[in-house]
Amino acid sequence: MSDLAAVEARLTGLLDRYRPELEDGTIYGVPSLVWPGATGHDYFAALKRGKATVGLYLIIADRYPDDLATASPTLLARRTGRATFSFTSLDDELAADLGALLDRLVERYRAEHVAQSEDPADPPATS
Repeated sequence: MSDLAAVEARLTGLLDRYRPELEDGTIYGVPSLVWPGATGHDYFAALKRGKATVGLYLIIADRYPDDLATASPTLLARRTGRATFSFTSLDDELAADLGALLDRLVERYRAEHVAQSEDPADPPATS
């Protein structure tokens, strides 16, 4: 698969499975998925199609290097920055590996936010 629109659609499909608990947001104008109420750089994933690649931004991956280390060398080779993975194609094997990484990271992301909501120093919102 080398058509960037198809790559973007496939990446969107991988991220869509997290939409039931995450909401649409933006970071610097780039569509992202965030925990309800999260602000700033506290996003789970952002996706942007460029002229030559589709960028998947996973700032959460940088916080959990042990989870990232379990990814295949092929997926790790797509890491072009601290939080950026760039794709020109996405075959079934790579999509499965990325999906497994996303599953691990969403567990971490969820745990961070559940812990924050249970923190007694963080008072509950009032209506």
